[in-house]
Amino acid sequence: MLRLSRHAAALSIASVALFLVMTALEFLYFQRLSGGLVSLDMRVAGFTPDEGMAWLTALGRRSGEIIIVWHYLTFDLLFPALLSLTLVSLIVLLGRRLSTFRAMPAQLQALFSLALVLPYAVADYAQNFTVARLLSDFQSANPDSLAFASSLTVTKFALLAIPFFVIAVFALAGQRRR
Repeated sequence: MLRLSRHAAALSIASVALFLVMTALEFLYFQRLSGGLVSLDMRVAGFTPDEGMAWLTALGRRSGEIIIVWHYLTFDLLFPALLSLTLVSLIVLLGRRLSTFRAMPAQLQALFSLALVLPYAVADYAQNFTVARLLSDFQSANPDSLAFASSLTVTKFALLAIPFFVIAVFALAGQRRR
């Protein structure tokens, strides 16, 4: 059984709780504002410019402002940083169960973990900024800007898969050593 340090456990619980709040808002409130359309943030495989424009149009200015305030300026302003800290903590914790990782200096362990997670955080914040800009300035919504937002969404999820994969590998390798 995986035992987490208090630090990693607290960060994990906070990340899961915030993710659940954001997911509840999406399905119980934001999708109603858009007539049932899924937010651009949630589209793992991205979206076409037409799909992005349909979402923006369905929201309108007032609902777009609500999403900016209740998603991009609150929960999703905190979530990428919190999730990143959680992932770094889990990589270091699980990595220290492996002799080769444990042999590295603590600073190098942290740097390695941060290097795996930071690209996701940067992509997530870039994607959030881009979609919030589209919501706040409908004039900036054109096929190029929507395609860029879509590529950032796909990139964010692809980069998030990397630390999750490393965590899974470290967890499995740690289990085999026991």
